[in-house]
Amino acid sequence: MFDRHGIEQRWEADGSKRDERGRRVFAASEARAAGRGGLAAVSAITGLARSTIGRGLKDLDAPPPHGRVRREGGGPRPLTDRDPTLLSDLERLVAPATRGDPERPLLWVSKSLDKLAAALTDMGHAISPNSVRKLLVGLGFSRQSNRKADEGSRHPDRDAQFEHINRKVVAAQATGQPVISVDTKKKELIGNFRNGGTDYRPKGDPRRVKVHDFEDKSLGKVAPYGVYDLAADEGWVSVGITADTAEFAVAAIRTWLERMGRGRYLQARELTITADCGGSNGVRVRLWKRELQRFADESGLILHVHHYPPGTSKWNRIEHRLFCHITQNWRGRPLTDRRAVIELIGATTTSSGLKVECALDTRTYKKGVKVSNAEMASLDLTGDAFHPEWNYTIKPRPPKA
Repeated sequence: MFDRHGIEQRWEADGSKRDERGRRVFAASEARAAGRGGLAAVSAITGLARSTIGRGLKDLDAPPPHGRVRREGGGPRPLTDRDPTLLSDLERLVAPATRGDPERPLLWVSKSLDKLAAALTDMGHAISPNSVRKLLVGLGFSRQSNRKADEGSRHPDRDAQFEHINRKVVAAQATGQPVISVDTKKKELIGNFRNGGTDYRPKGDPRRVKVHDFEDKSLGKVAPYGVYDLAADEGWVSVGITADTAEFAVAAIRTWLERMGRGRYLQARELTITADCGGSNGVRVRLWKRELQRFADESGLILHVHHYPPGTSKWNRIEHRLFCHITQNWRGRPLTDRRAVIELIGATTTSSGLKVECALDTRTYKKGVKVSNAEMASLDLTGDAFHPEWNYTIKPRPPKA
């Protein structure tokens, strides 16, 4: 007499977890060990057909298989063979559509697996969400997020301006003159707020932060303005606590020159600045040009300024040489106070040797400062022959008597 309870335990613990061939071979070995009446009992315990266990008995006596588990021709036919229009209907559902197309069954809804399966069912197809997923993979579809790639209106001289900037930068570096890339990093909330990214912590112990990102009036925000030295692979960041104005931007450049630039470029006579077309260092900002003139008067440097065309700020070197590494360095860490911002920025390094210095700028910079036509006329500003609104030179003015 065989042990029925023992067969049930072994089936639950081992046999039921095997693949198709493994289940029938397991059942066949139990039936053979049980002897008379074992085949019927094992079939009742496992739920496998007697014919399946019979094939398992043949498998026991055959050499071990290589590759396929199921015999050739076994298993159900593919859905697309049983339902010839299924694939074409699915492609019509997920293909890009024009707005308001009356032929589209799925308008203004997300293309989730459940909704696609429900739509196909309404069209007369018997299909599950998991089968929809398999068919989509076969069609070359996958879940994807939006990608920032379109730059809006494309200026006809966009590429030509890139080439112009490159020529000017190469020429300046060839003569040993400094070249910097400048921009403002996005303003950051100070406090125990969520910061994007992840960091290693003990499992099950995430850092707790505030649910809502409402500005803490006592801590406020900070505006990091960066200056990146292309040749030295060094960056300076002034962290402002008031407004991100052109006066603040030029003050950051002035601080970079005092703290880092003078020591490296002892024979500097000129300074080439590449910047975005908008923001505090925008091409139309009068205050930016007035403050640069003051900076040129103080430093004695001839300033060559080149702006990237509208909508191309991501090509500014500082974005992918400095700011991206700062963001990576403080990922997942709340910027709890201004000191934390300074320390995290200053600790940013890369394997290529990037060096970053940072300091807090506590001065107050007022918004809405107007620059008169008379002040603009007093500037020693000369536009280049190619797009003078994007490319211009500011020379130091003679000192007043």
